[in-house]
Amino acid sequence: AMALCLKQVFNKDKTFRPRKKFEPGTQRFELYKKAQASLKSGLDLKAVVQLPPGESINDWIAVHVVDFFNRINLIYGTMSEYCTEKSCPIMSGGLKYEYRWQDDSKYKKPTKLSAPQYMCMLMDWIEMLINNEDIFPTRIGVPFPKQFQQVCTKILTRLFRVFVHVYIHHFDSIINMGAEAHVNTCYKHFYYFIREFSLVDHRELEPLVRMAQGRRG
Repeated sequence: AMALCLKQVFNKDKTFRPRKKFEPGTQRFELYKKAQASLKSGLDLKAVVQLPPGESINDWIAVHVVDFFNRINLIYGTMSEYCTEKSCPIMSGGLKYEYRWQDDSKYKKPTKLSAPQYMCMLMDWIEMLINNEDIFPTRIGVPFPKQFQQVCTKILTRLFRVFVHVYIHHFDSIINMGAEAHVNTCYKHFYYFIREFSLVDHRELEPLVRMAQGRRG
């Protein structure tokens, strides 16, 4: 079922974005491989997210932010035909939570957008940040900027909202596509990571707290 799900994504050109590359031979590439390998081995996700001894926290955060962006973008890509202007005229997480879009260029004030519009703005905005060498340097010896973790907090907070919307409004579609296990694993990995490094304010996590408790048992 997952193969079918991924096939649907790759057939939709508009949803697949060029991946940020870590140069082979660099420390970040090695860290990325290490993170992927430990994930594939089916280890406890709480252990997988911990900073490996002797590694830089910013390098570790950088490879995860890029990886989560790629994976959440794929997950949303598989849902996108069910998330339309008509079905989701407001970017929300149930009746209690509504998310407005703000950036430094087009939307200077928090603005109501439909879920698909919000997602599109969000993915473009993150892609622009992670491909900006001044914020996510890929060259060896180039330091991260002072505000790096603040930028990552903003990216991860907004990516969390994708999970909120997908889980609350499109969970039936996830189940119908046979992607529930995949989405749950990705969500748990993301959740343990942001908790391990306190990267997202706990108030932002509230919409899924009950669900997480219910699912994790």
